Amino acid sequence: MALTVSLRHGAPLAPERAALHWSTAHHGEPLRSLARALTATGSGPVPYLLAVLAGLLAGRGAAGRLRAVIFAVAVLAVGQAIRYGLMELLARPRPPTADWAAYASGYAFPSGHATTSALAAGVLAWGIARRARPAVARTWCVVLALWAAGVGLTRVYLSVHWPGDVLAGWLLAATLLALALLLEPFACPRQNSPDPAGSSPA
Repeated sequence: MALTVSLRHGAPLAPERAALHWSTAHHGEPLRSLARALTATGSGPVPYLLAVLAGLLAGRGAAGRLRAVIFAVAVLAVGQAIRYGLMELLARPRPPTADWAAYASGYAFPSGHATTSALAAGVLAWGIARRARPAVARTWCVVLALWAAGVGLTRVYLSVHWPGDVLAGWLLAATLLALALLLEPFACPRQNSPDPAGSSPA
């Protein structure tokens, strides 16, 4: 996707233009206010608070929780660094400001809100999965996935991003989360369960 954006010098594809035309025609209330409220949760302190919560849930003991919090926040921070690098490198323009239904800054690709919310949802799902029962963890995974998807879609609805920007943010987050899972055994090793018999071999 980054290569396509680069070769087209940021010019939107036909489906992206169609999505922009649809969104600008549907900026009425109360959808606009609801979209602004939801999109606000995808940046700022909320994702980092979710990452801290993920670490607190995932860790065991004070040292384990500290390592897990550092790991979760680091995943989010690395994602931000890569996203900023891509944005500056590709410098894709946003849709015309006349169509915006919310404030935005910086370049368009990839969407910061989509990337950040998906990363935060992923790390919190990881934290819940390490603490809760499988059925509870699956339910929360669905809820968090819907939240991250909603945040990303609001960026298109508010006409501050092209759909490709949001999709790229989701793909970037998915890639980083997959890499984080590979590093999890080294960064946050699971503690061995104590011997149920409470005794050691002779």
